[in-house]
Amino acid sequence: MTTVTTPVPWKDAGRSPEERVEALMARLSLPEKIAQLYGVWVGIDNTDGEMAPHQHEFTALPIPWDDLVKDGIGQLTRPFGTTPVDPVKGAATLAAAQRSLIEAGRWGVPALVHEEILTGVAAWQAGVYPNPLCWGATFDPELVERMGAQIGATMRRLGVHQGLAPVLDVARDLRWGRVEETIGEDPHLVGVIGSAYVRGVQSQGVVATLKHFVGYSASKGGRNLAPVSAGRREVADVLLPPFEMALQAGAGSVMNSYSDIDGTPVASDVTLLTDLLRDTYGFTGTVVADYFSVAFLQTLHHVAESPTDAARLALTAGIDVELPTVNTFGPALVEAVEKGEVDLALIDRALRRVLLQKVELGLLDEGWSADPPILGEDDPVLDGPEVRALAGELARRSVVLLHNAGEALPLAPGARLAVVGPRADTAQAMMGCYSFPMHVGVHHPETEMGVEIPTLLDALRADFDVVHAQGVPVTGGDDEGIAAAVAAAEESDVVVAVLGDQAGLFGRGTSGEGCDAPGLALPGRQEELLEALLATGKPVVLVLLVGRPYELGRQIDRLAAVVCGFFPGEEGAAALADVLSGRANPAGRLPVSFPRDGGNQPATYLGATLAQKSEVSNVDPTALFAFGHGLSYAPVTWGEVTGSGEWATDGTFDVTVRLRNETARESSEVVQVYLHDPVAEVARPLQALVAAQRVDLAPGESRELTLTLHADLTSYTGASWRRQVDPGAVELRVGASSADIRATLAVTMTGPRRHVGFDRVMQATVTSA
Repeated sequence: MTTVTTPVPWKDAGRSPEERVEALMARLSLPEKIAQLYGVWVGIDNTDGEMAPHQHEFTALPIPWDDLVKDGIGQLTRPFGTTPVDPVKGAATLAAAQRSLIEAGRWGVPALVHEEILTGVAAWQAGVYPNPLCWGATFDPELVERMGAQIGATMRRLGVHQGLAPVLDVARDLRWGRVEETIGEDPHLVGVIGSAYVRGVQSQGVVATLKHFVGYSASKGGRNLAPVSAGRREVADVLLPPFEMALQAGAGSVMNSYSDIDGTPVASDVTLLTDLLRDTYGFTGTVVADYFSVAFLQTLHHVAESPTDAARLALTAGIDVELPTVNTFGPALVEAVEKGEVDLALIDRALRRVLLQKVELGLLDEGWSADPPILGEDDPVLDGPEVRALAGELARRSVVLLHNAGEALPLAPGARLAVVGPRADTAQAMMGCYSFPMHVGVHHPETEMGVEIPTLLDALRADFDVVHAQGVPVTGGDDEGIAAAVAAAEESDVVVAVLGDQAGLFGRGTSGEGCDAPGLALPGRQEELLEALLATGKPVVLVLLVGRPYELGRQIDRLAAVVCGFFPGEEGAAALADVLSGRANPAGRLPVSFPRDGGNQPATYLGATLAQKSEVSNVDPTALFAFGHGLSYAPVTWGEVTGSGEWATDGTFDVTVRLRNETARESSEVVQVYLHDPVAEVARPLQALVAAQRVDLAPGESRELTLTLHADLTSYTGASWRRQVDPGAVELRVGASSADIRATLAVTMTGPRRHVGFDRVMQATVTSA
C-alpha cells in the first residue's frame, strides 16, 4: 500500500504564492506575525565601538535569543558585514542560526538575510568594486549590470537574500558626505545605471533594495539627515525618476529616506510610501526601514510619543520591516494590537508582503537547505580572477582625464617621477566608506584587510623611476612634510600629486556618511601642498582620489594634467597607472560637475536659466569641468548629426550620429543628448540629459549610431502637477558633454498635449551600424 504524503500548504510549490502565504498566515499567532516584521542584529560587539551614532542605543535584544526565536525572526542583519569573519565560518554560523530558527519555531520559517552590497558584498575577503560615482563615470550600464550579477552570485553563495543597494539619490549639494555613494547629479544617468545594477543583482535570484526613497540627498546645507525643503516639482522631476526606472526594472525592495520633507518624515509619510509607491507605481515588494528610522520618529523627529506610536506611524505609512533590529516592533507592539491601539490589518498587510517575498525567494519551499552553497565548494574564494578582472575593467572605464595641457599625459617612458601626496601610498585611497575594509575593517586594525589592494605608488613603481614623499596627510600636516615633498619634486622630471579624501563614517573621514564638508576646498593642507609643488616649476600631474568634486579654479591654469579616479576599488591603482602610462586610453566621463569656485554650492548643472551666469549677479556658477566631460588620448572624430523630422507628442524621434576613429589606437566616445525646452508652463532646467550611449571604436573604424527617443522623455510636471508632454518647439543638443555640444537639432513636436505616468518610456533605444 502506497502512502501519500500531503505537502505542508505553505511549502507546496504547486500552489500559488498567494495561497501559500494565506495558508501560513492563518496559523500564525500575533507574536509570530509581528516577529516576521523585524530584523535582528546579533553580530554587534559592544567592545568595538560604534559604526554609527545611536547604534548601541537600539541594538540590545528585548528578550534573550532563545526566547526570541520561538516566535521566529523576519530578517538577520549583516551576519558577514559586522565584524571580520572567515566567509566559510560565517556561512556555517549563519546556517546554524537558520536551523535554530526553524527548529525553535512551530512552522519552520527561516529568516531572510540581508547585507550591504554597495561596492560588492560587505564581507571580509570579498572583492571591492569601484564606488557608485565610478559606475556613473563609465556611462556603461551593460558593464554595471555584469558587476551586479557578480555581486548577486556572491550573495547567493553566502546565503544572503537581500542587498541594500543601489543608492538612487541624485546628488544635489556636493558638500554632502554621501555624494560618493551616489551615481551622479543627473536623474537620467542615475536611473539608467541604477536600474542596470538592479537587473544584474536580481538575475541571480536575490533582491536589490532601492535607497533612499526619497529626498535624502536634497538636505539643507548638504548635511546628513538634515531637513529637506525640496518642492513637489523637484521631487517629481529630479529625485523620483531614478526610483521609477529601477522599479520598472523589477526591484524587489525599497528603503525609506531618514529625512523629513517639508516637515513630514518619510518613514511616516503615507503619501509617499503607500499612495505613490504602492497605488501609483504598483510596487508589490517590501519596504524596509533604514536603520533605526522607525525609532527616530520618536527620538529625532519627535512626531511619535512612544516607540509603539512610532511603530504605528511607520506601519500606517507603509513600512513593512523594522531594521536593523527590533526596537519598536517588539512585545509592546503585540500588546498594543491586542488592546486595539494598533490595527491588526496593518500587521497583516505588511506580513503578506514579507511572506510573499520569502516564498518568491524559495525560503518556504519543501527541502530548502539552511546551508549556503559556499559550504560545499572546494574553492570558497570571494575575490577570484573573474571578480578582479571585472573590477579592473570598471575601474579603467571610470577614470576621467579632466585636463591635459600640452599633452603632458601619457607620461614619457623613463620619466623620473616625484609621487607625493596623502593618497599615493595607501590602499584606503581606493575605497569608499561602504566598502568592507573602510566600513568595518578600520574598527579591527588587528585583522588583515582580507583583500589585496595595491597602492598607486606601488603601481607606478612598476613603470617609472620614483621618489616618494607624503607631504601632508589628508587633514593636518606640517611645514616639514611640505618641504620634503618640494625636495622630492625638485629631483624629478614630473610631479604626480595624489590628493583627495579619506572615506569614513560620521566624522572619521572627509567623505562618506556623516562626513559633510563646509566647502569644496581640498581637505586639510592639501591645497597648500599643491601650491608648493606648482611653485617648483616642475610639471604637476594631479591625480584625485575623491568622493566628491573639489574646486580647482585657482590652480587649473598651472597644472599639467588632472586625472580623477573617485574611489576606483581594488584594481583602481592598476587602472590609474594604465591611464597615466598610456597603456589605457582614458574613457570616463564626469557624473558630477566640478565647480570653479566651491562657494557656488549648492548647484548642479540642472539649473533653469536664472541658475546660469547672468547680468543680475556677480557670481558666475559656470562649472570648471562640466557634467559629462572627459578627455581622451585618441579623440573620436564626429561627423554629421541628423534628426528624423517632426516629432509627434506620442511618437519617437531618431537622432543619428556618425563617428570615426582616425587615430592609431582604440578609442571610446559617449554620445550625449540633452533636451532644451524653450517655452514651458514652468521654469525648466536649461538642459537635461535624455539619452547617452557609449561607443567603442577600433583604429580606423566608423560607426553610425541612431538613438530613438520617445516623446515621453520630454515630459515634465506642469502647472497642474501632472506629468505632461507638450506640443511645440524643443531643441536636442547632441555632444560629448553638457558643455561640448556638437550639434543642435531644432524639432517641432506636433499633436495634443499628453499626460503620462509611471508607465511612460524612460530610456532611448539605440542601434548602430
